[in-house]
Amino acid sequence: MAVIHHTTLKPAKLELLTAWLPSRPWYRGAAEPELAKAGGFRLDDPQGAVGIEFMVVTDVSGPRPVAYLVPLAYRGAPLEGAEHALVGTMEHGVLGQRWAYDGCHDPVLVAQLVALIEGRAQAQDPNVSDTPAQEIVVSRPEEGSLSTDLTVTDDREGTALTTPQGLVLRLHRPLQPAADGLFVPPQGATGHVAGSWEAPDGTRAQGVFAFLHGGSRA
Repeated sequence: MAVIHHTTLKPAKLELLTAWLPSRPWYRGAAEPELAKAGGFRLDDPQGAVGIEFMVVTDVSGPRPVAYLVPLAYRGAPLEGAEHALVGTMEHGVLGQRWAYDGCHDPVLVAQLVALIEGRAQAQDPNVSDTPAQEIVVSRPEEGSLSTDLTVTDDREGTALTTPQGLVLRLHRPLQPAADGLFVPPQGATGHVAGSWEAPDGTRAQGVFAFLHGGSRA
């Protein structure tokens, strides 16, 4: 299980995201986001080398608040070939310098997300060590395994991770709160991950974070 260090980070994660988010095609706010951490979960790297966090942040800089899903991978050294996915670097009070990457481009994070959907990993609380996340719901696909040889594509709605067989693992980046608090997986989804977050007005919202659709499994 990953250990959560309650220590200093310079710059803070939200500072890095404030600079990085406006460069994303799916970002919908003003030139300078006004962010607050609103929820999320962590996954464990079996090798213990990479920190994996799926953070939900809310932005109130635009005409109406928007929640974003931001998968982040934290490493103790640069990830070769992933310069385009670097969110920024931080100085961690315990671990020293850390490189934070858009996790959709990090093979360890992607592998563990696949493991979560296939039932081989468990979502963890983002703030407490060795504690399962309480508000993450996973609908697992039928038999077969999902390739981790994925092509990453960003668009205005989010990020698509596509296998050679055409199966797509789709991550919502701007999150859509479920009507009446009852989320429904997208039509044709064969598996999904859903969760909740805190809206700027203090209420709880929930919706689908990621889902599988199309193509065929190995």
